[in-house]
Amino acid sequence: MSTSKLPTVLGEISTDNLGTTLMHEHIFVLSPDSRINWVRDWNEHEQILNAVTRLEQLHATGVHTIVDPTVDGLGRDIHRIQTVAEQVPGLNILVATGVYTYNDVPQYFSYRGPNPYKDLPEPMIEYFVRDITEGIQGTDVKACLLKCAIDEQGMTAGVERVLRAVAAAHRITGTPIMVHTHPATQTALTVQHVLDSEGVPPSAVQLAHSGDTTDVDHLSELAEAGYLLGMDRFGIDVVLGFDDRVSTVAEMCRRGYAANMVLSQDAMCHSDWIAPELLDLLPNWHYQHVLRDVVPALAEHGVDQGDITAMLVGNPRRWFER
Repeated sequence: MSTSKLPTVLGEISTDNLGTTLMHEHIFVLSPDSRINWVRDWNEHEQILNAVTRLEQLHATGVHTIVDPTVDGLGRDIHRIQTVAEQVPGLNILVATGVYTYNDVPQYFSYRGPNPYKDLPEPMIEYFVRDITEGIQGTDVKACLLKCAIDEQGMTAGVERVLRAVAAAHRITGTPIMVHTHPATQTALTVQHVLDSEGVPPSAVQLAHSGDTTDVDHLSELAEAGYLLGMDRFGIDVVLGFDDRVSTVAEMCRRGYAANMVLSQDAMCHSDWIAPELLDLLPNWHYQHVLRDVVPALAEHGVDQGDITAMLVGNPRRWFER
């Protein structure tokens, strides 16, 4: 396997130093406008300390790298992430650029770029490329993946606009793409149609949240096409239970698709999207669930160590090196 350089929050590393990698975790998911207006007890110092503690604990379990796909629409603040990363120097934190929406583009873009009044260039492409080649929010921290989303609302005009801008940025930079998908409505097939039309190869695309379904035939179709499948919501048991998630990954491995999957939790240190009392319904939704609970359960289902290592080490490295 060839080695290449990859930007982290603290600078470049060789891809052979990625090690055990969780491919979809957040540090903060926030709604800045709402937080500033309504939250009275936000304490920046305490939030930073909490994040540092939780990430130190994660690193101590043997995780070397996390991929944080927090972008516009999820409250990305790269300065805050830098502050956290500087206090957990042993953990590689990889970050993204893009726009996260299920419906319309953010209001900022409504009258920038293509609109009913004037056909202007798409500014998102320039912004995404700048984040990748120069740095994010005036820093020298560079994005190493592109992130967008489609959910049960389907391919709305706003979602398609972002997806095609992401595809254009990929063509310019070669940066891989992560797409939040909604497996229950098989939105990955719609993504496939658009990205095929944009000339983006499946090997450059990670279909996040593929593990939210037990439809192994659907997942096998996507894996056979060459996509990387994010089995990345372990712990969100109210969407799909632990046993179903584990059994689905095990069956995909049995079918020979271990090389097309990565494991993660889509967890975070703090999110203001969820009322704190609802978190009581998700006791396993945390950074350590995959290594502590999922890996042993996969082994009990007959998944061999080689496949587990591929999903946690080899596949992330290969995806970034492609």
